[in-house]
Amino acid sequence: MTAAGSRRGPDETAAAPRTGTDAAARVGTAGGAAGGAGIAARGGKAAGHDPAADRGDGDGAGREPGRREPGPREAVGLGAERVTRRTGGRLVVDGVGLTLRPGETLGLLGPNGAGKSTLLRLLAGVLAPTSGVVTLDGRPLAEVGRRTVARRVATVEQHAHTQTELTVRDVVALGRIPHRRAWSPAPASGGAAVEAALARTGLADRASQSWHTLSGGERQRTQIARALAQEPRELLLDEPTNHLDIQHQLELLELVAGLPVTTVVALHDLNLAAMYCDRVLVLRDGAVVAEGTPAAVLTSRLIEDVYGVAAEVSLAHGHPVIRFLRPGTAPSGTTAPGSWPEKACGRAQLDTPVHDRTEI
Repeated sequence: MTAAGSRRGPDETAAAPRTGTDAAARVGTAGGAAGGAGIAARGGKAAGHDPAADRGDGDGAGREPGRREPGPREAVGLGAERVTRRTGGRLVVDGVGLTLRPGETLGLLGPNGAGKSTLLRLLAGVLAPTSGVVTLDGRPLAEVGRRTVARRVATVEQHAHTQTELTVRDVVALGRIPHRRAWSPAPASGGAAVEAALARTGLADRASQSWHTLSGGERQRTQIARALAQEPRELLLDEPTNHLDIQHQLELLELVAGLPVTTVVALHDLNLAAMYCDRVLVLRDGAVVAEGTPAAVLTSRLIEDVYGVAAEVSLAHGHPVIRFLRPGTAPSGTTAPGSWPEKACGRAQLDTPVHDRTEI
């Protein structure tokens, strides 16, 4: 996967430099700034703070000197306070505030150019905000430290590319980089995390297969497995269903929604967001215009205001179902003058019972 922010303009200074191999930078985008990302299988969405996760797994990981766990009333997890980002003189993210609830899946919605990808990079620590602050357990990311952020926050971006010949297991193992000290061999415990991630994503039987022979859906699952191998508590995904067919979109989001992490996922498909997200946050021109449950937020009026299209919204299976209308199409129950079926069939034929009409 190409590193987020690898093409930066004069105003796009990264929050911290990355470390790791070229393959890690290209195929495994760093969570925060240091390498791959992931989580071993723990079964189902889990909420709450796990102090043991900061102690590492023998890969040289440990709690940073002077670091303490947050108290019961302190902020836990990833958050943003009035975060702003300017790029090339343009306001890309405008005063966004965000508090993530442990274990939830939050969908980032909005049209192209709304600031979704930039906000994800700010949350990951890949970009630094122009103003405002991104926090982890109530502390600014700059104070937390790159290694801790890279262990805690995993990212999966839209595309993954590499010229290096890697197996699926090689790619997933990149997620262990933030847990290793420089020049140290990979311990057995790191291998266990890799195997658990492969099993969780259904890739154990493809572990020795070349990355270059995988389908688009398999590559995205491999990237999620790489993320899982890092054992994070926060997972950020940028349009993970892009270019996938319907079956693979559903399978991938079913996997993501069942992970025991706090997840932020940027999506374009509003119906998928309604099905799989606990909450959604809608951006327009870099600013938040709505936040809440899909049922509360995804209304016909909001869709028209934000996306500029007409839609009918109904409830089914406990979540909104959005049906988009072609331009000029009247909502159900009304017939626009001169539109089908009036225009196509004529008044007399409209009064004819359906079973009496001639099929063409």
